[in-house]
Amino acid sequence: MDSGRRTLGVALIGAGPFGTKRARAVAKHSRSRMVVVADSLPERAQAVASEWGCDAETDWQRAVGRSDVDAVIVCTPTPVLAEIGLFAIRSGKHTLAEKPVARGPQEARTLVEAARAQGVYLKGGYNHRYHPAIRRAHEFFSHGSIGRPIFLRCIYGHGGRPGYEREWRAQAELSGGGQLLDQGVHLLDLLRWFAGEFREAAAMTSTAFWPIAPAEDNVFALLRSSQGVVAELHASWTEWKNTFRFEVFGERGYLRVNGLGGSYGPESLCLGVRENLGQVPREQSFIFEGPDESLAREWEAFAGVVVNGDQPESDGLDALRTLLLVEAIYRAAKEDRTAQLAEELGVLSKPVAATR
Repeated sequence: MDSGRRTLGVALIGAGPFGTKRARAVAKHSRSRMVVVADSLPERAQAVASEWGCDAETDWQRAVGRSDVDAVIVCTPTPVLAEIGLFAIRSGKHTLAEKPVARGPQEARTLVEAARAQGVYLKGGYNHRYHPAIRRAHEFFSHGSIGRPIFLRCIYGHGGRPGYEREWRAQAELSGGGQLLDQGVHLLDLLRWFAGEFREAAAMTSTAFWPIAPAEDNVFALLRSSQGVVAELHASWTEWKNTFRFEVFGERGYLRVNGLGGSYGPESLCLGVRENLGQVPREQSFIFEGPDESLAREWEAFAGVVVNGDQPESDGLDALRTLLLVEAIYRAAKEDRTAQLAEELGVLSKPVAATR
């Protein structure tokens, strides 16, 4: 970023409902300014642009290439995430690409390598890290409140809506997968954030209700790290009632997160700590009320890296590692055996700091 420029000029590519939320998150940041909004539907681009007093475009390449754009948010369906992200990176723009960043690890690896070559910052849009209950749980965990981790358990799901089977996300040839790549990747990102890297995956997938084969509407996975920490994951499009639960159990206690606000129910955290074997744990409960500010917090973190050189979190490398885990889960389910993740991953050393 040009040190003489007072604000971070932002281009939003994709003005759908979630893109609109991203734009509002940018507007809350004192050192960011929405410069242009691009969408294939001109009325959508114009609606968001009018709200924030910026330009509207239907040509995303022209929007990205503007000289007053420092950073790009790619908030499009998965099939074109990598194409647009790569163009933005090669144009020298810091890029926040919506999860899962790409359809698979090969596309994601290309993005990571390009960002390293250009000296720009690439971030995956994994806003669940910025939900207050999850954030607080991670603080307790990092400070050793529950001791050494033993296992993690998580569930995430909803019931879809009429016509869901005809949406792009249910078409594997476009999306790259089903529910694992939709909501399951959020769980994988969180599991990795708490427990580190996993080296083994066993899994089953099913297409139990929605006529979307070969995409899955349910995925069940067991993961194990090199330190022996086991994680259990279930992501579902047949949960019917929107559900989010994330639990971490350690040698001294446990952390339980329920809900994400809105239709997923109130966001809450329970910290349980036991002093001795056989003793009933002491529990502390926390309720997090108010609107969902996770996107604003995520943008603040992203802008902090670009403007101030802060420590990156949930970056392109994280997104790539998550997609490698996705690939292993799919492989395990297809081959009906435990899949191993390679120890030596080449480009996956931590990237150098952005230079632009």
